[in-house]
Amino acid sequence: MAFHRPVFHLALLLLVLVMLPSEAVAGRGAGLLNRWEPFIRSPVVTEAGEQKGNGTRWAVLVAGSSGFGNYRHQADICHAFQILKKGGLKDENIVVFMYDDIATNDLNPRPGVIINHPKGGDVYAGVPKDYTGEHVTAFNLFAVLLGDKNAVKGGSGKVVDSKPNDRIFLYYSDHGGPGVLGMPNMPFLYGVDFIEVLKKKHASGTYKEMVIYVEACESGSVFEGLMPEDLNIYVTTASNAEESSWGTYCPGMNPPPPPEYITCLGDLYSVAWMEDSEMHNLKRETIEQQYKSVKARTSNYNTYSAGSHVMEYGSKKMKSERLYLYQGFDPATENFPPNKFHLNTHMDVVNQRDADLLFLWQRYKTSKEKAEKKAKILEQITETMKHRIHLDGSVDTIGVLLFGPEKGPSTLGSVRNRGLPLVDDWGCLKSTVRIFESHCGSLTQYGMKHMRAYANICNNAVSQAAVEEACTAACSGHNLGLRGGSGGAYSA
Repeated sequence: MAFHRPVFHLALLLLVLVMLPSEAVAGRGAGLLNRWEPFIRSPVVTEAGEQKGNGTRWAVLVAGSSGFGNYRHQADICHAFQILKKGGLKDENIVVFMYDDIATNDLNPRPGVIINHPKGGDVYAGVPKDYTGEHVTAFNLFAVLLGDKNAVKGGSGKVVDSKPNDRIFLYYSDHGGPGVLGMPNMPFLYGVDFIEVLKKKHASGTYKEMVIYVEACESGSVFEGLMPEDLNIYVTTASNAEESSWGTYCPGMNPPPPPEYITCLGDLYSVAWMEDSEMHNLKRETIEQQYKSVKARTSNYNTYSAGSHVMEYGSKKMKSERLYLYQGFDPATENFPPNKFHLNTHMDVVNQRDADLLFLWQRYKTSKEKAEKKAKILEQITETMKHRIHLDGSVDTIGVLLFGPEKGPSTLGSVRNRGLPLVDDWGCLKSTVRIFESHCGSLTQYGMKHMRAYANICNNAVSQAAVEEACTAACSGHNLGLRGGSGGAYSA
């Protein structure tokens, strides 16, 4: 039988590779493989190394806060955009939600610039301003995910107009609380509503797979007991259902931000995944490898008193997939290794809910303003602390009024078993929040931590009339100047 020479050489090569020991294949065998790679490349692989039929990559980036004290959340989102942009995602396929009040803020020491690392460059340049200011809402986020152009209110109108073979990457960074994620405009994003949107998206058949990363306190509670495993969606969260997430690169920390900065530059979980992505070839690194790396770094290497438990939910069968399918591929990383888990430096951190106090204190301490303006900063710190004390005390009092002095604290603080959602009746939870805020003032980003207390009131079948009576008694005479989260709106 006559062989065509290239075919004969290919057959010989394959025979040699089969006979070689595995370690030889990794060495000289790999060299042979590279030499013959033009002949043996699969016909379904393009010159760029990507399988045909992968569809379009989409991304949704959400910073759920506002204010210079929350600098880090918008810095996280802008940094994520730059990674995706370098990875080849197009602006038309990246939807950005951020209040956009940081880059041009009077307190920004580098006007027009946002950084996410003490030695990092500008991550703000070129970021699309799809939904900013008053248009950063849970309602708009849901409409964008569902691809409903008619439902969005304001903004660029850009939505995830995905097709059945497309993949979607969603990254959220902000404050959170049991069962909720923050938004700069009320109401909060509630776990049950978010999961319902994901179910609708799946039912529409308009994506192949989705990966979701969430940076927030108690972020696991948004998915715990709610997230199905059959939606082709994989989720990781910065924390479990009952712990804080952490800010980092803050003043006084190691490593510190540049001396002119008085606010935190990033968040522990967020910088962990982004700095990991920048250090590796994402065509080699898998979702699982990044999860393990980020889990180790976010735990602060098992020092959980200054770190949190990264969790995962949903379709875990996707973990073997390469990250480039969602985050793209930067050609500059071609020769970078797969994940080696070599970042093992302990990070200084601050509880997300205390980062605003750290910012205010730094502002007061470093202020060169006249005594009158400096006194106003001190007054702001005092009012912030008073409101925190009021919220904590009001919830404690309501617990006593509803369940008695012995059972009040334990009932409100009770944590349900793994696999159970925060609350059975989410409508009751929202109603309880509205009743509380109408009598006791806005929860604010700090008060989100009390969502578990309101959920447990509902789980114990307390009537709304009894809740109203308890809130009235606990907060009678309280100054409602802080009522509502934004413009007098409620958190639910």
